[in-house]
Amino acid sequence: MRLLRSTDLALRILMRLAVTADATPTTRQVAADMDVPYTHAAKVVAELQHLGLVDARRGRGGGLALTAEGRTASVGAVVRTFEGEGDVVDCEGTAGTAPCPLNSACRLRGALRRAQEAFYAALDPITIDELVAEPTGLLLLGISRGPAAG
Repeated sequence: MRLLRSTDLALRILMRLAVTADATPTTRQVAADMDVPYTHAAKVVAELQHLGLVDARRGRGGGLALTAEGRTASVGAVVRTFEGEGDVVDCEGTAGTAPCPLNSACRLRGALRRAQEAFYAALDPITIDELVAEPTGLLLLGISRGPAAG
């Protein structure tokens, strides 16, 4: 299973904010640190804010901060939210393709659905705080400061 770019970015933003509790980086800073377009980072931050996982404040003294809910958020729940409820394969032909002729009697779709649920279930007990436990947290701090000067 391959995650959407937005799912990957959401997890990386949450992890970065989990290790920078004393700072409030801006969306622009986070986008630059992660080498992603600002507009993409802004959309992901807006969704994370809507979910109550990130506090985003504008203006002087503003920036991004992880909420208490963000710290204890289930990685599985975050991935489910960003990936959506769809099946791994498009059996119905909703993406502009013809429906699969085996759709009514196919066992593959159910097997893939069970595998997808097992994937999410494996991520459900893991929290954002657990993702940034040592030694990952120190590495993330180094990345968020950008390249060393000199």
